[in-house]
Amino acid sequence: MKYNIFFLFCFIVQFSIAQPDSLYIKKKLIVNTPTPTWLNTNKASIDLNEVAFVNWNAGGSNSISAIVSQVSALEYSFKNFKWTSGLTARYGINQQESEVLKKTDDLLEISSSVGYKRSQESKWYYSARLTFSTQFANGYTYPDTSNPISKFMAPGYLFFGGGMEYGKDIKKLSFYASPLTFKSTYVLDQDLANAGSFGVEPAVYDDDGNVLIPGEKVREELGILITNYYEVDVAQNVSLKSTANFYTDYLNSFGNIDVDWQLLVGFKVNNFINASLGSQLKYDNDVKNLIVIDEDADEYGQSGAKVQWKQLLGIGFVVDF
Repeated sequence: MKYNIFFLFCFIVQFSIAQPDSLYIKKKLIVNTPTPTWLNTNKASIDLNEVAFVNWNAGGSNSISAIVSQVSALEYSFKNFKWTSGLTARYGINQQESEVLKKTDDLLEISSSVGYKRSQESKWYYSARLTFSTQFANGYTYPDTSNPISKFMAPGYLFFGGGMEYGKDIKKLSFYASPLTFKSTYVLDQDLANAGSFGVEPAVYDDDGNVLIPGEKVREELGILITNYYEVDVAQNVSLKSTANFYTDYLNSFGNIDVDWQLLVGFKVNNFINASLGSQLKYDNDVKNLIVIDEDADEYGQSGAKVQWKQLLGIGFVVDF
């Protein structure tokens, strides 16, 4: 009986000493085990600008403008796999005294990318990307608002391809190259398609101006896409973001490079008020400009592609949620 009690006592002491170590090891293993992570960010902003005059000797016209934007991102990561999706929506208007309401900004963009790297130390990702963009409302050559030059899904752009992506920090610095990227241009408005807008095949007319063959609504290309993203804090509460895209088609005018370069400088006043200075430069060889051949006969033609540039300056309210 005494030996039984002694052995029972030794077993209890041994268990009480060993148990904390086993619990610690178990906890340590759980902490070091990779787990899937989800990260969701949302940012809504509105930039306002208003000018009013009363008996102003130097002259001027009252005006008000606003740009509303929404940027959302969802990121999933697990071990060496990463998936990121994003939504960007912007719409801006300007109203000047005695003039029609004008559109100043218009964008709807959806993007998604997946990447896989062979090891934690590697900076190279095997990646696939999909990007779709269009606009919300009609676009005009002001002050003419009777003949829209663009509409929802006219144009619409779809890019899909795969390649390699390099980035020391994929969120702040990345370089992506895809030797095979499929590009589709959609012009779903038949009038714009018949005119051959945005590079689609125009309609064929007879001598009386009747449509023999309607214009095509889709243009497809296969080419090379190279993109670069860079973000840096240039000073306290001052950030700079640069996004550059370069695309050329293998089959149609290889070597003519489509360029889309966006530069944004952000100034943070506090958690709710920001200022931004943005610039966007574009060149697309398929986008021609309308020129007037005979104004009396209402006859128009197309000139060559030109460099497009847009600049924005805004101060507004920002909400993260």
